[in-house]
Amino acid sequence: MEALVFTKPNEMIFREEPDPVDSNELITIKLSASGICGSDMHAYHGHDARRIPPMILGHEGVGIAQNGELAGKRVAVNPLIPCGTCWACESARTNMCPNRLMIGMQFPGTYAQFAQVPEQNLLVIPDHITDLQASLTEPAACLVHAAERAQALLHRPLNESSAMVLGGGAIGVLAVLVLAKHGVSDIWLAEPNPLRRKTAENLGVAKCFDPSQSDGPGPASVDVVIDAVGIPLTRSNAIKATKPGGWVLHIGLQEAGGVMDTRAMTLNEIGFLGLYTYSNMDVKASLKMIGEGLLGDEAWIEERPLSEGAPAFQDIDAAKTPSAKIVLRM
Repeated sequence: MEALVFTKPNEMIFREEPDPVDSNELITIKLSASGICGSDMHAYHGHDARRIPPMILGHEGVGIAQNGELAGKRVAVNPLIPCGTCWACESARTNMCPNRLMIGMQFPGTYAQFAQVPEQNLLVIPDHITDLQASLTEPAACLVHAAERAQALLHRPLNESSAMVLGGGAIGVLAVLVLAKHGVSDIWLAEPNPLRRKTAENLGVAKCFDPSQSDGPGPASVDVVIDAVGIPLTRSNAIKATKPGGWVLHIGLQEAGGVMDTRAMTLNEIGFLGLYTYSNMDVKASLKMIGEGLLGDEAWIEERPLSEGAPAFQDIDAAKTPSAKIVLRM
């Protein structure tokens, strides 16, 4: 089969790889689309010890099931594989499973013509949802999870709250779309790249600004901040922008370390919560929300063939593309 293979840091090669071996325990998917995720970029740079080259990355897959009870059906992949027996799984917090595995990490990923996935990790795609739309199910689920946590934590209803999102990549764009879907009308989005910022502005749901300038929402002015970047600077900016009693939801994983102003957080009762992936229910809710028009006009999404995957990674790395998301098509 044809596949895009991560061979060493900063190198992806499109080449022939062995077809997966038939298995009674796994469902073979003939893939049609798979998005490029920020975590794949992290691995591409050699910054993820869990993804060891050479390997096929990718976990946002969509395709046709080839065997099992779902044979012939279009399916979206939930790449998170929990153990099913630990305290986290028994309390429906599968994203916290200490034994969790993942497609595109411990298992070959979805940047290929075929991939294999446990049957319970597949969602049948309704006919009115396109393959392109369905390929956003997994990343959108991360923001469905974030919105659910925000609603539970905030001192006022989410639809009456103000919000700021740091980062105009796919997670940032999906964050403002999910917040808008929940009725949030006062949304700011910080993005330094003018190409991406313009793309985000065209969504029409957030006030977009360059964080290097002084045209943002101001200090202590928003109820909830979603940090979709995850570096010391964005963590600091998130805390500064949050109202007393507000929350910083930290979803970005770009860089660890740095110092947070815990004194300001304590004096102002600012909460800080790390967010990791999603539950099974979040994934189902994500696909449903996509079917209800979550993604808008989709102009912020770019499609490229799998054979051009290596240049796509290079363009994202060099910030040459205005698209918040690139989806590879097989």
